Amino acid sequence: MTVPAASLTLDKINNMSRAEFVQSLGGIFEHSPWVAEGAYSHIPFSSVEHLHSIMMETAYVAERKQIEALLRAHPDLATRLQVSPLSAAEQQGAGLDRLTPEEFILLQDLNKEYTGKFNFPFILAVRGKNKDEIIRAIEERVNRSPQEEWEQALSEIGAITRFRLQDLLKKENT
Repeated sequence: MTVPAASLTLDKINNMSRAEFVQSLGGIFEHSPWVAEGAYSHIPFSSVEHLHSIMMETAYVAERKQIEALLRAHPDLATRLQVSPLSAAEQQGAGLDRLTPEEFILLQDLNKEYTGKFNFPFILAVRGKNKDEIIRAIEERVNRSPQEEWEQALSEIGAITRFRLQDLLKKENT
């Protein structure tokens, strides 16, 4: 029995089976249910923030190839390709579904340059940002060093997943 997302609470999460936990929280980290799988052994969680920190720690201590796969699992921003429902909603909220043709081409070119340089897509927690801020961010970050961007991408994943967990649990116990 999986608990519907609308009725998830920290108490329910703390009483889930491993399968329910992974099914309920496996999508928090883009196409990477292994993060939820790894965090499960730390039940019970004292707060949503505690749950998030354990999930982030699980991601950070993974083998480099697994972290690379997590980074590569994120979609290019403003892509016309199929993205996860969470990514689609986040991008729509930032106005990336309403780009002019010129902005779309610019963002496509910047995404291509960024991915070519860093070997993973540009990752940005877009909540609270508009399309101009997003374009400026990728224009600036494409000029960084690989190590700076590796760290920034993981930090952005932290922000994205914190938002997602808080939304899922209605900011309970944060």
